[in-house]
Amino acid sequence: MSTHWAELHRQVCFGESGKKIIWQPRIGCWFHDKIFENEPFPAPFTDMSWVEIYRELNCSARLYGHFNPCFKPVYPGSIHVYSRELNETDTELVCEMPVGTLTTITRRTESSLAKIIHKREIVTEDDLKLATWRAQNTTWAWDQKMYDQAVATVGDLGAATMYMPRVTVQDLYINTMGTQSAIYAVYDWPDTVRAYFRALDESHDRMIDVINPSPVEIINFGDNLHCGTLPPDLFRELVLPSYQARCEKLHRGGKFISAHWDGDTRTLLPLAHETGLDAIEAITPQPQGDVTLEEMRDKLGDDMFLLDGIPAIYFNTTFPESVLTDCVQRLIELFAPRLVLGISDEISSTGDMERVRLVAALVEEYNAGVDGNTTQGPGNR
Repeated sequence: MSTHWAELHRQVCFGESGKKIIWQPRIGCWFHDKIFENEPFPAPFTDMSWVEIYRELNCSARLYGHFNPCFKPVYPGSIHVYSRELNETDTELVCEMPVGTLTTITRRTESSLAKIIHKREIVTEDDLKLATWRAQNTTWAWDQKMYDQAVATVGDLGAATMYMPRVTVQDLYINTMGTQSAIYAVYDWPDTVRAYFRALDESHDRMIDVINPSPVEIINFGDNLHCGTLPPDLFRELVLPSYQARCEKLHRGGKFISAHWDGDTRTLLPLAHETGLDAIEAITPQPQGDVTLEEMRDKLGDDMFLLDGIPAIYFNTTFPESVLTDCVQRLIELFAPRLVLGISDEISSTGDMERVRLVAALVEEYNAGVDGNTTQGPGNR
């Protein structure tokens, strides 16, 4: 089965799977939280690696973390980026440029491997101008050695995938400013903010020049959209044009494109078809999110794919297995074959991993019963 999952993943996305779908859950939270807490994995996963657990569960993996490092930002020699430990908990990341210096401070906590941001990189309008200069002077490079290493390590678990940096306002919300400060900036510094967005778009356009000739065919916009912070009017103004331009260029390179919308999405889904995307990833349905499966199907229509779809809470034992089974069967009824089934967004550290195996059996049963006719996808429209 050395290439089974990788080829099936690609076939599903490009409409060449004979109506088969693929089960591709994310287990990172479950895996890393247990390591952080020094909690042993339950049998039969005891002492297994992340890769070995996927193989034990007989399911595919979404390999962003392994293939994203193949695309590297390149700064001119006048930009120096380094980090330094400030104390036992705090680390400062420094970006020195001829025009000034930007700093971020992260803090380790006792509750997670992840660090919290103690001091944001962009605080003032002058900081934003410095970040604009950096984006204007950022190019991108392909790392073939990293790609070969990823294929050798995990290439049997799924097709090569990557996610692009967050777009425009999502970069400000999550990466550099924080949501509240970014919302004020959009209205208080409109010219400076839009100059930054143009610089980001131009940098990401240069990144696409590296993505398109690469062997990575499945591209994601890792934006974590949430309509509570990005209502439709702001989406149309600040995000939609960038999505459309990105998708047009990536489609010329033959890529399959999704975007990660993992917050409340009810007011944004009606705009999905205007984006140029092939798929939306991580839409979270009720009772965890704000939309029903039927609403998701209605808004994605007959030509867009769904990536994921199962509420993460259904993998906890607070819900009977029948609820999970019913959800999986309904997702298949509504979305197959345009479906890369997964968890919206990840199984939690308290989830039951045997339920991942249960879903694998349901998908295997469905795939065994399809008639083998080729479906339509972005590769054969």
